[in-house]
Amino acid sequence: MKFAICNELFEGWAWEKVCGFAREIRYHGIEIAPFTLAERAELIDPQRRLEIRRIAEAQGLEIIGLHWLLVKPAGLYVTHPDAGIRRQTADYFCGLAELCGDLGGKVMVIGSPKQRSLLPGVTPEQAMGFAVEVYGAALEIAAKRGVTLAIEPLTPKETDFINTAAEGIELIQRIGHPSFRLHLDVKAMSAEAKPIPDVIRASAKHLAHFHVNDPNLLGPGMGEVRYEPIIAALREVGYDGWLSVEAFDFKAGAERIARQSVEYLRRVTGQH
Repeated sequence: MKFAICNELFEGWAWEKVCGFAREIRYHGIEIAPFTLAERAELIDPQRRLEIRRIAEAQGLEIIGLHWLLVKPAGLYVTHPDAGIRRQTADYFCGLAELCGDLGGKVMVIGSPKQRSLLPGVTPEQAMGFAVEVYGAALEIAAKRGVTLAIEPLTPKETDFINTAAEGIELIQRIGHPSFRLHLDVKAMSAEAKPIPDVIRASAKHLAHFHVNDPNLLGPGMGEVRYEPIIAALREVGYDGWLSVEAFDFKAGAERIARQSVEYLRRVTGQH
């Protein structure tokens, strides 16, 4: 398994500095939140996309993909009852798939809870249909670019739509496309009724990507979650992809969170 880190942790840092530091402390990859680059994906011109990729590659880092997809621009919504808003959102996902491909990324993590929660009058069944419509519209482009869209179940504190891995798998089965799979996040799985290793085992054939963190909003090893059973379950199901650090509480400082997280991951995986 390879170690990556999400770039929004390094708020205010130049891209060159982010990549240099990540490589210095022995990360292998970096995951990008598009809102850290521009208000809208299409505002990142081809030359800048090439430059972002070149800088990462020069440090020996792989840009593994995108997450926090709909933080900006305002007004997009996956499960909105207005077909025009859903169409705009679907079009934006197509643009994000192109951006991801241009950067060399292979996965788009679909979280963005505030842009998928149920609006008044929208039933869970309707929302599921809207999600199939919006995400499905981007899959032809994603497949051409070698990009996988990965739905991320999130806790009920964050959203009321797709809270468990099983619900994520239901959406995957409805869409029925090889480029639409599952993303799992340790913080989110901590809210499930089943133990995390059991969630991993039950989801194995759909699993495309994995975020490591803690319910305390810090990095792996910085809270109460023990990772030994999690790593064992991932190895049991043959997962050999990325362990990508995503923290939400930055008060401890980017350098400390990034360093402590990767040191813990190296120790708990035996990859010293």
